[in-house]
Amino acid sequence: MVLKVGDIITFERTFTVRDVELFTEISGDEGIHHITPDEQGRLIIQGLLTATLPTKIGGDNNVLARTMNFEFLRPVFTEDTIICEVKIEKFEKQDNRTHITAFFICKNQHEKEVLIGDFAGVIL
Repeated sequence: MVLKVGDIITFERTFTVRDVELFTEISGDEGIHHITPDEQGRLIIQGLLTATLPTKIGGDNNVLARTMNFEFLRPVFTEDTIICEVKIEKFEKQDNRTHITAFFICKNQHEKEVLIGDFAGVIL
């Protein structure tokens, strides 16, 4: 897929307890809220685990990120389905490289925004 300014790419994922366990093991983020279920039996997903959604879209398009900005708006819980929408804001050739800038918004299954941000980098 050849990207261009204005393109919108989406990706969706439902997070599981196993996802949180694996990310806890890899990251060392063992906050009590990530390992102790709430009254509904859910764990809160690590913010950076949620942030893997826009990085997955970048990875699918061979983006070598230079900057990434995240604003975590509300918690994400296990069994939440998060839809990430990335909009290409800049895509241009410069100095024998293709530079990209994109904005993203992630919403849960209730259409509530959980994460917004942007990234910039180069296409490999």
